[in-house]
Amino acid sequence: MSLLQTGIDALLALGLVWLAWRALACPDLFRGIVLFIAFGLLMALAWVRLEAPDVALAEAAIGAGLTGALLLAALARLHRIAPAGTRADTREAWRNGPALLLVLAGAGLGLAVLSLLPEPAGLQAQVAAELGRSGVSNPVTAVLLNFRGYDTLLEVLVLLLALLAAWSLEAEPPRREAPPGPVLDLLLRLLLPVLVLAAAYLLWAGAHAPGGAFQAGAVLGAAGVLALLAGWRLQPRLTGLPLRLAIAIGPGGFLLVAWALLLAGRPLLEYPPALAGALILLIETLATLSIAATLAVLFQGSRPGAEPPA
Repeated sequence: MSLLQTGIDALLALGLVWLAWRALACPDLFRGIVLFIAFGLLMALAWVRLEAPDVALAEAAIGAGLTGALLLAALARLHRIAPAGTRADTREAWRNGPALLLVLAGAGLGLAVLSLLPEPAGLQAQVAAELGRSGVSNPVTAVLLNFRGYDTLLEVLVLLLALLAAWSLEAEPPRREAPPGPVLDLLLRLLLPVLVLAAAYLLWAGAHAPGGAFQAGAVLGAAGVLALLAGWRLQPRLTGLPLRLAIAIGPGGFLLVAWALLLAGRPLLEYPPALAGALILLIETLATLSIAATLAVLFQGSRPGAEPPA
């Protein structure tokens, strides 16, 4: 590694620690969210430096982009529900907490790095040996959707549980929204097809290159968030069963495949090599639609069509 690369890595590490500290300790919630988004973007660069482009794409799209949008939406709702003057001031209680957490996390990471073997074997050899039976040529997709498919299944279920928790909250009273201007409306009409094509490419490329369901779903979900910001809303006839089917089709399809494999006498999510590629593409396609719908609806907050209590 050259001196320049070492310097870049050192700056990345210092920048991440500083942004994490400032995001946690900043008393202003809006500035804290902006710092969190900046942390996510810098973290994506760190994953690129670690030669993990799949994780970098997911971090930039979900960690920095959609999570930042969700936090900003939550902050806007918090201001409407409880104005700044009516909220309890917890800044003093949190002033030293983040520092303690960072020190403990840093100590744990330091111990983990020091305990690594000089030349760790890793699992690359085992993954490469089984890659031909996985149905895809991208080792990351092979691990996430085949060798450890249950991990991805649980992640999809966690996303569904998060949405159910958001829907269980009391609906907000309807508020007056300014209509989108013609410039924003035209820009959105030009941008949405590009985002849909980008999501389709990421989904298809996941079989042999960085990409996959989470990255494609995040891009598609971002398109939904932009549409919501521009004032576009689902037709009332689509907010009931069709929306619920779109949200549930990802984890439902995943569970259905797992159940069918168990009935066929195979271990959980161990695909037949001849069908592995088709089953992974089916699961990723359904998961992309489900992730996109879930993220967009999460940004909206309350369940579409839900009436607030009188």
